[in-house]
Order: sequence, then structure tokens, then C-alpha cells
Amino acid sequence: MSDHIVRALCLSGGIRILACNATLLAREISALQQASATASIAMARGVAGGALMGSMLKSGQRVALKFEGNGPLRKMIVEADSDGAVCGCLGDPAAETVPLDGKWDVAALIGHAGFLTVSKDIGMGGEPYHGMVQLVTSEIGDDLAYYLTESEQIPSAVGLGASLDENGYISVCGGFLVQALPKADETEINSIMERISGLPPLSDLLKEEGPEGLLKALFGDIPYTLLETRDIFFRCGCSREKVERALLTLGIEELKNMQSKDKGASITCEFCRKSYHFDAAELEQLIAG
Repeated sequence: MSDHIVRALCLSGGIRILACNATLLAREISALQQASATASIAMARGVAGGALMGSMLKSGQRVALKFEGNGPLRKMIVEADSDGAVCGCLGDPAAETVPLDGKWDVAALIGHAGFLTVSKDIGMGGEPYHGMVQLVTSEIGDDLAYYLTESEQIPSAVGLGASLDENGYISVCGGFLVQALPKADETEINSIMERISGLPPLSDLLKEEGPEGLLKALFGDIPYTLLETRDIFFRCGCSREKVERALLTLGIEELKNMQSKDKGASITCEFCRKSYHFDAAELEQLIAG
């Protein structure tokens, strides 16, 4: 099954639900990051959440999620474009925690004190919009829902699930995002919230039914229309030009230092692990402007 997102709206126009399968995407990113077991689960949930957030953007826009906590993971960044492209990275991919009550302890990995920062580039040449909330539970879905409800004033519920196979690779990953719009009917909201509380493990549901089945499970007998199906995939936005700009932010003196002491510079993208090398002559060109 390909990685994709489905977006639906109830016929009364008051509730929208998005559901996604991001298994291949999460597997690729976790492998690139060489993540531990729990870090892979955290990365997978973050990737699914980022993909859901990205699917609500208009053409040419981008969103970045940064989870920063006092846990051993230190940080997790997920970036998503409006066309379905997603990438992500971890502060310490090797960080690990002991399972809690038989479940992955992602909250301890991230840390219970910290912040979620959401940056949106609306693609009009201006400065990106930044919103920040404190981590509430350090469970990725809970904190995304809290951000959407508090900062964007859209009552939301987010569920994210992932599991590993016997070899430690992501075997399934995905989730849902439910939002109550201004015309939302209280009875329909309550019905969906009851259904959320009664859902089986998301990983199991996604493996058996896919995102379309997840939509049906959430809406129940509430009539709805499927608005869109969109592929999601890995793409890193790094380039040699962007790395050059990053080097220039270090300042001329630091570049001269690299030129004289190291005879060049090597930069590795934290998202795709591609390396960019600049020899002494290339650094000289940057210094000269």
C-alpha cells in the first residue's frame, strides 16, 4: 500500500478528518537517521503528524515542527511541504528509553519539559509564522492537538501510531487528525470523540483497514464525503547553494579558519545525510563574495 493521506468532510460541513499511511516514509527516514527502537517510533509518529499538518497547507507552503525537550532525544524536527514531501531528523538518534507498562516511552525520550514550535512558510516571500506551546504530555499527537487548539483556535484531536517488525524496522505508521469547524454539530463531535476513545490500537487498524478504513471507523454513521487522496513521500530540501548560505552565516573569520587549518569544510545534511565538501579554493570564493 502506497503512503497517502485521505481528507474528508462530514456532510453537515462541521467536522473534517484526515487520515494517513506513512509507513514507507517513516521507515526510510528512521533508517537514514539510524534511529534506536524508541527513537524510530518517535520519528515515525512525528513524520505522520507532519504529513497530516502539511496536507492542510495551500500550494507552495511549508510547515516545520520542532519538538525540544529535556529528554535524551534532545529534539525532533519534521518538515512537510504542500505537495506531500516530508523529511525529518533527530537530535540524538541513538537515544533510548525503557518501555513503560509494555509501551514505547516516547514521552520520556522527548522529555516532559520543553516546547513544540511550529513554523509556517506561506510562500509569499515574507518571514515564516512561528507558534510555540509548552509540551503538555510529550506524546506527539497530544501536543500537536494542543497546539492546533490553543494557537490556531481550531479544536482538534490527533492520533498517531507506529510499530516495528522483528528486525527493528517500521512495519506500519500513520494516524488521524480531527478538527471541529465553526459549523460543527455538538452531537456529531461527541459521537466522534466516543469513537476515538473506543478505537483499537492504531497500528492494528491501519494495517488491516488503511486510512480509508480509519475514516469509516471515526465517522461511523455520520455521512461524509471524501475530498482528496494525496501521496506523501520523502524529499530533502538541501542543496549546495543552501549549504553555502549556511557557511556564510558563520562569518568570514571562521571561514578563513577552516581554510587555513582544515584546508576546507565538509557539511553533512542532518535530514538526508548527504555530504557537501568545500576545498580551500571554494572557501576562498565564498570569502571573496
